[in-house]
Amino acid sequence: MLRVDSSKPCKLVYSLCKHDFLGYLIEPHVVQLNQDGDFSLTHQRLFSTTAKEFSNILDETDIKLIKILEETEQGHIIRRYHKKPVRPVEFFSKTFDQKLYDIIRPKIEKRMVEAFRLLTDRALFSMSKEGWPVERKIQIADEAASVLFHFRKGEEETRYFPTIKFKGIRIEFMFKDAQVVCNEPGWLLLEDVLYFFEGDIEGKKLQPFLNKRFISIPKSSEKAYFQKFVGPLIEKHHVYAEGFTINTEKFDAIPVLKVIFIPGGISQLQLYFKYGSYVFPAGSTTKVTVRLEMEGDNYVFHRIKRSLSWEKSKLDEIIGLGLETASSLFLNLEVKKAFAEDEDASFSVINWLNENHEELKQKGFEIEQPDGNKRFLFGSSKVDLEFKEGNDWFDLNAVVHFGPYQIPFMDLRHHILHKIREFTLPSGEVAVIPEKWFAQFGNLLNFTEKGEQGLKLKKHHIGLINDFANSDLASVTMDRKLQKLAGFEEIEDVEVPKNFKGQLRSYQKAGYNWFQFLRNYNFGGCLADDMGLGKTVQTLALLQKIKEEHAETGTPSTSLIIMPTSLIYNWVKEAEKFAPSLRILEHTGTFRSKDVERFMRYDVVFTTYGITRVDIDYIKNLYFNYIILDESQNIKNPASKAYKAVKQLKSKNKLILSGTPVENSVNDLWTQMSFINPGLLGNQHFFQNDFVTPIEKKRDEEAAKKLQALIKPFVLRRTKDQVATELPQKTVQLFYCQMGEEQAQYYEDVKSEYRNDLLRSLEDGTFAKSQIQVLQGLTKLRQIANHPSMIDKDYEGESGKFENVIHTLQNVLSRGHKVLVFSQFVKQLEIYRNHFDTEKVRYAYLDGSTQNRGQVVEEFQTNNEIKLFLISLKAGGVGLNLTEADYVFMLDPWWNPAVEQQAIDRTHRIGQTKKVFIYKFITKDTVEEKILALQNRKRSVAESLITTEESFVKSLSAEDIREILN
Repeated sequence: MLRVDSSKPCKLVYSLCKHDFLGYLIEPHVVQLNQDGDFSLTHQRLFSTTAKEFSNILDETDIKLIKILEETEQGHIIRRYHKKPVRPVEFFSKTFDQKLYDIIRPKIEKRMVEAFRLLTDRALFSMSKEGWPVERKIQIADEAASVLFHFRKGEEETRYFPTIKFKGIRIEFMFKDAQVVCNEPGWLLLEDVLYFFEGDIEGKKLQPFLNKRFISIPKSSEKAYFQKFVGPLIEKHHVYAEGFTINTEKFDAIPVLKVIFIPGGISQLQLYFKYGSYVFPAGSTTKVTVRLEMEGDNYVFHRIKRSLSWEKSKLDEIIGLGLETASSLFLNLEVKKAFAEDEDASFSVINWLNENHEELKQKGFEIEQPDGNKRFLFGSSKVDLEFKEGNDWFDLNAVVHFGPYQIPFMDLRHHILHKIREFTLPSGEVAVIPEKWFAQFGNLLNFTEKGEQGLKLKKHHIGLINDFANSDLASVTMDRKLQKLAGFEEIEDVEVPKNFKGQLRSYQKAGYNWFQFLRNYNFGGCLADDMGLGKTVQTLALLQKIKEEHAETGTPSTSLIIMPTSLIYNWVKEAEKFAPSLRILEHTGTFRSKDVERFMRYDVVFTTYGITRVDIDYIKNLYFNYIILDESQNIKNPASKAYKAVKQLKSKNKLILSGTPVENSVNDLWTQMSFINPGLLGNQHFFQNDFVTPIEKKRDEEAAKKLQALIKPFVLRRTKDQVATELPQKTVQLFYCQMGEEQAQYYEDVKSEYRNDLLRSLEDGTFAKSQIQVLQGLTKLRQIANHPSMIDKDYEGESGKFENVIHTLQNVLSRGHKVLVFSQFVKQLEIYRNHFDTEKVRYAYLDGSTQNRGQVVEEFQTNNEIKLFLISLKAGGVGLNLTEADYVFMLDPWWNPAVEQQAIDRTHRIGQTKKVFIYKFITKDTVEEKILALQNRKRSVAESLITTEESFVKSLSAEDIREILN
């Protein structure tokens, strides 16, 4: 065969040919042109590999066509369906069969149809038997032809034939040598024109009629033929009938949602459409459905037209409301995960139907439930909730609306508390309680009690009611005074007692007013101000007020304050300073009187948790005006003897004071709150399950908010930062510490020994020479007052000051503050270091031997993990800038106040933006207390002249020393 010369004129043509085994194909050929510009006999089949040579006569569409048609070429097909190389003759004679033809032919036709769409403006020819590709030109019809199928039903037989119309004119195709070139969809070659058809008619439906006028169906097989062939034909194509009826029916369709309820599983909805009495599932794509009905001997075909675009719009509407398709097999729908969070999957669609009920009704949807199952009620549900304030109670009037039904809220109490979703209505229908009601009302119902009319709630659950008042869930009527409890700033102002000495800062005055307000309503309260903000002072103002009120009416009243042992002396000192007219009894010590009746002769009794535990059988018979617990976290453990003891005490009012009401766990709150307002947080088991576990294990913010709402009215907390503007730049506070019994004995023994020596030296005149000895003695006593193990490694007892400092430190550190701890004794700092190492608390450390001072300071200032800095007074007295700290702990008083001042100035200096608290720890009944008194007396001397311990001792007279060692 001659090759086409690409340098001479040639043309690309497409040729329709018939393969002996594969049927009709289209092939691209290049044909050489002769001098007249006509086709010569020289031609060659083009493939992607050979096309490059002729690129000057090809465009992009041609390249695409060559690639498509290559896939229909016999070589390509053999390679695809026969793994080993084989000659075509062998493949078609041995391997190829009808089964393989049925697989291959539809794939070829798919490519041919693609090609026909691209060939509309290209040269298409038919191929001669000898293989010349340009025998006759073929035209492709420029629009679809239509086919009408005719049926004539007679007495004996039914005749069936098609007619074809092109551009409205009927064309003859029978006995015209027409060819079905393609079956699916059908393409027909008739008199050199290629026709395609509306409705993608299959070629095989025309094939029998190329050489036949009609097909006849005898009466005997008529019924089966009508069912299997005529019905489906009417569905897809135009049919003209004589002798039977085709009714085209139009309906206004109705969308229906069918509930598939799966207990314990994922419930679903099925969407289908009702056209009259005909039902179609969503998702099917048949535009026309035909149903056959027999009327005697007559056949009636009902032809129902569906609006698929309208059906799709209905499906889109419900998907827009939060559904998604669950399976593609049937169009089952589920609620989208995002819309059903925390929702029991079996109820999610029920909930969805309830929430969207009105909108679905407006959009014309019907809801259907399967027969024989429980019947759910669909429709909106709501609770009308009303609280009315009574004397000690709130009455709760509530009605639940489920669709048209009204149910007393009380009937739902059990369901909501036990999270039971299904509620059976009087009609027998089942209403599903919305998931969110458990969260919204569960808390409330846990605390309600049955009243005469409905439910009632204790007054101290005001926090719950405020929660409802701030939402749109309920209407609330209550006393304006009570409403103010939530935002306590509005509480009315109460005059400060006449005999109160000192000035309350405005936030302290607000706290005092709040106390009075709680009194009016018999509520207990927790004052949880930060350390150093004056909880003691606010409480003393209240107690002084009570004394003055009772003096007017002539009725005596006694209040009891329980505290850790270490705080007794501080309270005594503060009371002397701010409320000197209060008659105070300290009920402490091993030799205390057990005659508790005497309590009633005093305004206030101070005692400790330990003594309350021991003396509870006497004290529980008394009735106090106030019982106040200081550092109330001491009763945080409900199993502790301390909690069990204070719960037995009786009083008109209760208060607790604590900078850290929650030390380790939310659980700490339960005992403290149940002490001030019994029942406020329910029983312990309920509190654990509904609050502690969700908040601590699951980080449940909703539960935390609910708890906050319950306790908020009774907890007043101000942080240092909140009230910073009212605080002086620095606040100095003395903490008096009680020695432990073993420590006190040790101190007493050493003191006696020195005193005897010194008194002797005073008498025989050698005192002037023994000043070193005085200094040594005083230093030793000061060390014992701090911790005896500083001078005695074998000492295993406790130290009152150490316990007190550690407790106060934990308090301050737990609030995120930074603290400087100063001592002039490196040995004392060692004791603290050992403790913090054991407890794995990070700290910075500095004494005279520290090499990298700058680095240590820098780390403390910049590292937020390190909150604690232990510093020896001598090393840290000068040259340090520690403005990150806002608390300074002075562990031991220095003879010279100027040196202490330098230490305080490490933090209280330029660059400090925070208010600074200075805590000085003094051991009661020791030289420390005496030194303090002397310091105050000799302040002017100390400040002007004294620089060392020696010179301070020199300034002491024999009288001073006697006093110190007394």
